Amino acid sequence: MQWTNERVEILTRLWADGLSARQIAGKLGGVTRNAVIGKAHRLNLQRGQPVPEYKPEPEPPVVHDPPPIDHPDMKPWMCRWPSEGPGRHGLNICGKTVQPGRHYCAEHLTLAYRQRKRQVA
Repeated sequence: MQWTNERVEILTRLWADGLSARQIAGKLGGVTRNAVIGKAHRLNLQRGQPVPEYKPEPEPPVVHDPPPIDHPDMKPWMCRWPSEGPGRHGLNICGKTVQPGRHYCAEHLTLAYRQRKRQVA
């Protein structure tokens, strides 16, 4: 059984409402009373405390993602990140080896997408 964000939110709300661990387990389904107690303990839940509002993390926005360049001399393994002058192999692209399932190498993927910042609790 996985504790998804949605199930944790339900557990937190029901715990704050004063329901017993057995009642919460029944409402969640597929979880035992002891699992509810253990999760509530790990979350440091207290009876009668206000429930913090759940805010899902937004997906990281694309910072820069130029359209990949296609050229008849390009090979599928070549990074298609545009360059100002002729790069590797005489094409106006990076030309390094791409990451699996992507059009860009590791270096240009990090430039194209902002990584999620983990919040320290």
